[in-house]
Amino acid sequence: MKIPCEVVVWYLLPTIRKGVAKELVTVHGFTQSRVAKVFGVTDAAVSQYLRNKRGEYDVVVNSPGFSSVQEEISAVAARIANTGSDFAEEVCNVCMVAKSCGILANIYQVEFGTPYPDCDCESQSIMKPA
Repeated sequence: MKIPCEVVVWYLLPTIRKGVAKELVTVHGFTQSRVAKVFGVTDAAVSQYLRNKRGEYDVVVNSPGFSSVQEEISAVAARIANTGSDFAEEVCNVCMVAKSCGILANIYQVEFGTPYPDCDCESQSIMKPA
């Protein structure tokens, strides 16, 4: 069984980074280098997000509810640009939106053919599906 955090790392996090990077550059005038510093990654990684070489997973963007995630990504970019909000904390916000919209469950079902295990992040416990 894939643990829920693996789904986030392999599918959702690259999508979040790509979306926030594009918003920061196109809407808020950030340079690629500045985005890299915010994310804690290399300029080359940001370049790949901006050129659609990373972070494009059909199973994520075609999931029902993805528009809610897109809205949160735009809000995250605005908070980072306007208040210097911490990217790591903001990723958690987007992840919670994705979970509440059923996107993580959809990824799990489509990619692994099993129900998404209920994950209680605050208690750090994973409940296996029945």
